[in-house]
Amino acid sequence: MTIRVMSSGKGYEYLLKSVVVGDGDREMSSPLTRYYTESGCPPGTWVGTGLMSLDDGRTPALVEGDTVTEEHLARLLGEGIHPVTGEKLGKRFPALQPPRERIAARFARLDPGLRGEAREETVQRIREEELAKTPRTAVAGFDLTFSPPKSLSAIWGVADAGTQALIAQAHHAAMRDTIGLLEDRVAATRVGAGGIAQMPIMGVIATAFDHYDSRAADPQLHTHVVVSNKVQGEDGRWRSLDSRRLHKATVALSASYNAFLTDHTARLLGVEWVPVDRGKDRNTGWEIEGVPAALIAEFSRRTTGGSDGAEGIEQVKNRLIEQYVAEHGRQPSAATVAILRQQATLETRPEKELHSLADLTADWRERAELVLGEDAPTWAQHLLDRDAAEARLRADDLGLEQIDDLASVVLMEVANRRATWGRWNLHAETMRQIMGVRFATTSDRTRVLDQIVAYAEAESLRLTPEYDRALPAHYLDGEGNRFQPVDRVAYSSQDILDAEQRLLHHSQDETGPSLTARLVARHTSRKIRGVRLDPDQAAAITRIARSGLTLDLLVGPAGSGNTTCWV
Repeated sequence: MTIRVMSSGKGYEYLLKSVVVGDGDREMSSPLTRYYTESGCPPGTWVGTGLMSLDDGRTPALVEGDTVTEEHLARLLGEGIHPVTGEKLGKRFPALQPPRERIAARFARLDPGLRGEAREETVQRIREEELAKTPRTAVAGFDLTFSPPKSLSAIWGVADAGTQALIAQAHHAAMRDTIGLLEDRVAATRVGAGGIAQMPIMGVIATAFDHYDSRAADPQLHTHVVVSNKVQGEDGRWRSLDSRRLHKATVALSASYNAFLTDHTARLLGVEWVPVDRGKDRNTGWEIEGVPAALIAEFSRRTTGGSDGAEGIEQVKNRLIEQYVAEHGRQPSAATVAILRQQATLETRPEKELHSLADLTADWRERAELVLGEDAPTWAQHLLDRDAAEARLRADDLGLEQIDDLASVVLMEVANRRATWGRWNLHAETMRQIMGVRFATTSDRTRVLDQIVAYAEAESLRLTPEYDRALPAHYLDGEGNRFQPVDRVAYSSQDILDAEQRLLHHSQDETGPSLTARLVARHTSRKIRGVRLDPDQAAAITRIARSGLTLDLLVGPAGSGNTTCWV
C-alpha cells in the first residue's frame, strides 16, 4: 500500500478518467468483472464507517457499496462539502483568487497620488509578485493504493472468470481489513491549541476505485482508496484527519495488507506464498509459489522495460545513478537512490490507455502462453488445484515462548535499522516476521501481532517520560491518553545507548595520531582521481588529521563531497 496526498480543486479528476461509460453486460456477481466488455474500469464505490456521519436524516444515506458519482467527488474532494446535499462540513477548502483578480484588487488600493515612474515600478512589482505565487490548495484527501504482488496479478490476468472473481474477493477482503485497522488504530483528529490532543472520530469517509492494469498495460490488479480529509469528531464537529499519524502508520498498514492478503488467498484459492530476496537494503518480498520468474518479468514492463526498447523504471534509475556517479565522483546514498527512482518513475510514466478487461485478458493470455508453453487459463487452474499444505493457526496455537522469540527477532531487526523506534516500526516488522504463517482469521493474526508488539515494547528502553498529569476519564485511551497516544512513545535499547557513550568517549580521547601540517598540505593539494579538493574539504581533512582525537565527526550536506574527502 502506498500513500499520495490529494489536493482540493480538480485533483480528484484522475479517478474518473478510467471509469467506463455505460453499463457492463457480463453476468458476474463481482463489480470488478461486471464491466468485462466495456473500455475502462468499474465506477468507484463508497467505503468507510464514517459514511454514517453524513446521514442527516433528510436525504437518502450513503452506504458502503453505493456508486460514487462525479458530482459527489466534486463536492467532497473538490470543495470539502457534503457530497449529496452540498452543505458545509466544517470549514470550506481555501481558494486563491485568479492572478488577474488579485492584481486588479491591489491596483485599486494604490495611492491615487502615486504617479509616473514610481507608479509604473509598483505596478510591475505587483504583477510579478502575484504571477509568482503558487496556487493555494488544501489537502482534500489521501490516495491509499492497494496493489497485490505481481505473481497474484499475473494469475488474475490469465485465469478464468470464476478465479478472477475469487482473487478480487481476496484482494478486497485484505483491503477492508487494512481500512478497518486504520479506522480502529490510526484515524483521529486533533483539538486544542496547536492540535495538542487527539480526538476519536466517527470513522473515515472514502471512495474505492478498482483498476485492472498498469500504465504499460500489464496485469496489475489494484485499488485506489481515497480517504477524505474531512472527519467528524466524537463531539460532532467537522475537522481534518490527523495526517501526521496516518503518514507514520503507512508502512505498518502496507505490511498488514500484505499479510492479510496471504491469509485470504490461502483460504479462498489454496495458494502458498514463498519469500523472495529483493536485494540489498530492501525487505524480503513474497510471491505465490509456482509462478515462474519469467512470467513475472514479462508482466513487469513498467519496471523492467518492454521488448520494443522502451526503458523501464529500473533501467532509467540505473542510468540516473551512473550520471550521479560521473558528476559527484561517488555512489549515491540509499536516500538519494530512492529519489532517483522516483524521478525514473515520472520519466517513464506513459499516458494510460483505456481497454476492456476482455481485450486485456486476451492479450495477457497470449503473452503468458509464449512464456509458459501451455494454455494460460489451464496453467492457472492447475496451479490453484494443488492441495495447500500450510496449516492455518489460531492465536492460541502460539505459546508465550514463541511469542517471546519472535519479539526478540523483531527488536533485533528494528534496532539494526534505527537508533529509536515506536509502535508503528514494531508493528510493521512484526507483520513481516509472521508473513510465513497462515492464520485462520484476521482476528487471529492481529491478536498475535499485538502480543509480539507488547513483548517488544516491554523489552525496549522507553525514552519518552510517562505522562504524569491528572486527566479526565474520557481522555484516557486504553494504554495511553489523548495527550500522549501509545504511538508517540519513543523507544531505544541499552546497547544503542552504550554504543553512543563509547563514541562520545572516543570523541574526547586525544591519544590518537596527529600528522604534521606540511604532510597534510602536500596530500590535500593534489588531485584525487582527477578531482581537486575544494578549500572547505581540504580544511576539514587538515583539522581532522591534526586533531589527535581517536574519533572525529565530519558533518556536511548531501552532495558536498564528504565521501570524496576520504577516497
